[in-house]
Amino acid sequence: MKVLITGATGLIGKAIVEQCYNQDITVHYLTTSKEKIEQLDHYKGFYWNPKNNEIDVACLEGVETIINLAGSSIANRWTAAYKSAIINSRLDTLQLIKETLARENHTVKHVISASAIGIYPDSLTNYYDEETTEISTSFLGQVVEKWEAMTDTFNELDVLVSKVRIGLVLDAEEGALPQIVKPVKFGAGAAFGSGNQWQSWIHIKDLAGVFVYVLNHKIEGVTNGVAPNPITNSELTKAVASVLNKPLFLPNIPKVLMKLILGDMHILLFESQRVSSKKIEKEGYQFEFVNIKPALENLLT
Repeated sequence: MKVLITGATGLIGKAIVEQCYNQDITVHYLTTSKEKIEQLDHYKGFYWNPKNNEIDVACLEGVETIINLAGSSIANRWTAAYKSAIINSRLDTLQLIKETLARENHTVKHVISASAIGIYPDSLTNYYDEETTEISTSFLGQVVEKWEAMTDTFNELDVLVSKVRIGLVLDAEEGALPQIVKPVKFGAGAAFGSGNQWQSWIHIKDLAGVFVYVLNHKIEGVTNGVAPNPITNSELTKAVASVLNKPLFLPNIPKVLMKLILGDMHILLFESQRVSSKKIEKEGYQFEFVNIKPALENLLT
């Protein structure tokens, strides 16, 4: 099997590439950096520049599935200009891929796109699954709604469409976890706000596993990329402190303070989404990391 991955050199992309390699799946990848292009038997890079509508169509040769992970990080300050970049980077890349497929002869039968659990409304009590139709009115909710709507247009090309709604990704080196760990290590760890907000987390290895499982089993529509046991922000902070054998004695960090520091982006710390993993489990995927403490021990010790 041969797949084409956008965002292959990012946190999630690298983990998916590793699992593809282990399963003898050949990877083509698109990059905006010519320095990142490699030409190996199982891993070949191709240049694209979505802003200029440029793409090396040789990337499609023999490809059956496209895994789309492209999009500007949401972990930068959300100025008005950057909010536009967050949305446009997701829509423009999908649009370029779609136009290329419509124009070229190709063998693509399946498109899998990243999405996010930010589409679900902020709630301390609701439990969201893939059948949930209510959409968050937050900025992230709007981003994901447009992102998924664009992904769904690939149905017009008679290809199978899958979307993986990603939760809080735990990785030792990148993403949110190192930022959570840093203050705890220095004895300054604390939960955010009430600490009761739900964090639907997933170990990076399982998230890559979910993507490859969706690829291999042709699972259509939305799949939540979260572990089976969501926890609260307080529980996450305590679990990190426990694994690192560090005390927690500071009061919770007020929402108003984080809004001053981070601006609109503070909602990433305070929004609550308790999300179900039942669909992918019923499809047969077996999580390696079901509970938070073993996941953290794997990553931090």
